[in-house]
Amino acid sequence: MPMLAASILATSAPPIPTVRGWAGRYNGPAPLLDLTQAVPGYPAHPELLARLGEISASTASTSYGPIDGDVALREALAADASAFYGAVISPGEVAITAGANLGFAMVMATLAGPGARVGLPTPWYFNHAMTLSMQGSTAVPIPCHARNGFVPDPAELEALLPGLAALVLVSPNNPTGAAYPAETIHALAEGCRRHGVWLVLDETYRDFLPQALPHALFSAPDWAENFVHLYSFSKAYCLPGHRLGAVIGGGAFRSELLKALDSYQICPARPAQAALAWGVAALAEWRAGNRAIMAARADAARAAVGQLADWRLESLGTYFAYLRIPDAAEDAQALAEALAVESGLLCLPGPFFGPGQARHLRLAFANAEPARIAEIPGRLQATHLATSSSV
Repeated sequence: MPMLAASILATSAPPIPTVRGWAGRYNGPAPLLDLTQAVPGYPAHPELLARLGEISASTASTSYGPIDGDVALREALAADASAFYGAVISPGEVAITAGANLGFAMVMATLAGPGARVGLPTPWYFNHAMTLSMQGSTAVPIPCHARNGFVPDPAELEALLPGLAALVLVSPNNPTGAAYPAETIHALAEGCRRHGVWLVLDETYRDFLPQALPHALFSAPDWAENFVHLYSFSKAYCLPGHRLGAVIGGGAFRSELLKALDSYQICPARPAQAALAWGVAALAEWRAGNRAIMAARADAARAAVGQLADWRLESLGTYFAYLRIPDAAEDAQALAEALAVESGLLCLPGPFFGPGQARHLRLAFANAEPARIAEIPGRLQATHLATSSSV
């Protein structure tokens, strides 16, 4: 057969389907507890769903739209982001994308490309590393440590910045859940500026942050010269299947991004754009209420893992718990497979999140109600590879 692209062949297999494939060998009596994917475990607002249905049935939503998204949604997100960050963000600096993952791919195609070196703090979001691999860029691991709450240390990172095309931060973080302090984000932004490096900040989970202002980067008059922002509508509005995200950026970057937008997506799906143009402002109070739901699930995850004597909860935050496995257990990948096959607990092993993660598991607890989260200790103990754990 003809050859396949070398960059695709060099890219790791998708982690979540891999773990769900392991679950095909599970034959236990309890239903699967799937904690692999970050999805909200409650439905979208009924009025939003009603509008989606009505708009989807309209012929107006079947035509092409602007390559950077419908103006009404760009205006709504610009107003929302301006209020959230206490800065002026214009609709012309907002581009709507067919999901935040595709948004990241288009941003990297614009900023980096073949041969570029891009810094990813580890543990990293696996789709970011996969995208860079497919595009011929090199993911440069930026080690983060449990002793620092998995928050990157600007002093340690300083020596790694020269030669990078971009530094990518995810806060609140996937997989650790860690929210980076504003002073850390500002220090890293300043380091990027000094070394001529783009800062790409993915704040997919920002609607679940307890603090009002995670950073003030948009307040700098020249922020667009080296800063690009990513956002997702999937988590806050419970619409992951409709694939809508956003990129905020300006200046020369915004102009060149249009090439990627036109080639990768042509335009984002239009029914969800129209519904969200209403929902961004109308559902602000509903979104705020969902923070309490997530906080309760985080509390349940903390309590569940706290029952285990030999496991260590090294980080917990929005959507995720990041666990260090018992010293007597095998490596995390073997343990995760055993958990799926023997106990019906699906979670992602640390090696999927980059180098140095062989002793960790990620539990994405957001889609599970507290009663199901309470099953975690028993499931962890039911596998023979976690022999040293005890309740």
